[in-house]
Amino acid sequence: MHQFNWSGIPDALPTLWTGAVITLQITVLAIVVGIVWGTLLALMRLSGFKPLEWFARGYVTLFRSIPLVMVLLWFFLLVPQLLQRLLDVSPDVDIRLVSAMVAFSLFEAAYYSEIIRAGIQAVPRGQLSAASALGMTYGQGMRLIVLPQALRAMVPLLLTQAIVLFQDTSLVYVISVADFFQTAANVGDRDGTIVEMVLFAGAVYFVVCVVASSLVKGLQKKVAR
Repeated sequence: MHQFNWSGIPDALPTLWTGAVITLQITVLAIVVGIVWGTLLALMRLSGFKPLEWFARGYVTLFRSIPLVMVLLWFFLLVPQLLQRLLDVSPDVDIRLVSAMVAFSLFEAAYYSEIIRAGIQAVPRGQLSAASALGMTYGQGMRLIVLPQALRAMVPLLLTQAIVLFQDTSLVYVISVADFFQTAANVGDRDGTIVEMVLFAGAVYFVVCVVASSLVKGLQKKVAR
């Protein structure tokens, strides 16, 4: 029977924190880029301009039909040099981390796009017509009238997707990015406490997600009032 040894966890916390920072960096960047790009994709789907509609629909369908692990491997194995040239990445920067950030951002945009599109469609169409009657362009009406109203209903869903994204960041272990989970596994492998460190990492993910989910539920109740 395995004898648990938790004594090494306090000494490992500084190392684990460096991994947690990587996890937070990937999560925050993917949320920001995902929402911005997802909003543009949603507007393309609703623009009425067929080429933009087809592009946005194809993009969303592609990324929602492919496992995230495969997308991570694609960006790491197939396009690292392309990413370095396009983003002007210094040779000193870990291309694995850059690949993970780009893959997560593009992948999450497909999911955020559908949330945002549904939020926009939930706003009565008369709002856009009223904006047009006031002399606003389609873009101004969307930006100043429709999107602010849609955002109120979308926030809980956007935050829920952010929690899912936080959980999914652990998949970067497939390209050996030293995020929180990978760091915990490495420390456990080094110290012979792999079971304890993996359980501890799982407990941290569990606590963070439960607390975040509770906050989202509280926000949903406020929005519903």
